[in-house]
Amino acid sequence: MRLTQVLAVSFLVVLLCSAAAPWYDDDKIINGYECTRHSQPWQVYFTYNGDRWCGGSLITAQWIISAAHCYKQPRYLIAHLGEHDTTKEEGTEQHIQVEKAYQYFYYSQYYMDHDFMMVKLAEPAQLNQYVQPIPIAKSCPTAESRCLVSGWGNLRTSGVQYPDVLQCLDLPVLSDTSCKSSYPNKITSNMFCAGYLEGGKDSCQANSGGPLVCNGELYGVVSWGQGCAQSGKPGVYTKVCIYYDWIKHVVEDY
Repeated sequence: MRLTQVLAVSFLVVLLCSAAAPWYDDDKIINGYECTRHSQPWQVYFTYNGDRWCGGSLITAQWIISAAHCYKQPRYLIAHLGEHDTTKEEGTEQHIQVEKAYQYFYYSQYYMDHDFMMVKLAEPAQLNQYVQPIPIAKSCPTAESRCLVSGWGNLRTSGVQYPDVLQCLDLPVLSDTSCKSSYPNKITSNMFCAGYLEGGKDSCQANSGGPLVCNGELYGVVSWGQGCAQSGKPGVYTKVCIYYDWIKHVVEDY
């Protein structure tokens, strides 16, 4: 291959990688564990044109919270609820077409700020022991709170290995000081960090848009993180408390 061709190919690879993940990595749970079956009945994942896409949290029979950077045209999105093992028909699943999706109007793709989205199902989910909404936290997360993040995200720090069953991970909320020190000039008042600063064990995140739950309430939305399981690079989440009034407005008026 001629040098010019090599350079062209190299540039294309860099360009594609940069477009896909400019400085964040948001789809992994490293060294978590299999969730107790249906212990997270609000857990949602979306497929886009039939392929696994992002996560979400059911908050009413017809509304889901996810991340703004997960937006796709609603007609191509299907919400999967009541799932555990994605390779089997367990009789608990509900697959529902998405009708509408609303990114928060101040969302910044460049800064990943206000990474928050409301998704409306074309028809209400049937609520039962396998499919249940989660309460929304009115208060904002505090340092050292013990929380849980869940999803079907990549299990590996390099390469791809998606789990068949829902993965859970217990992790603490970090202080604002630690969070801002980990990501200088990138953390806004709408974000918080959770995880382990030492890295290695489980400092990465679940599927984008998925839930971070503390004391049985939805406190965070999986947003971004740099690398995976790296020392000093914990997961970054969107604060649900910031959007409490907007959530109520959307659910009631849209």
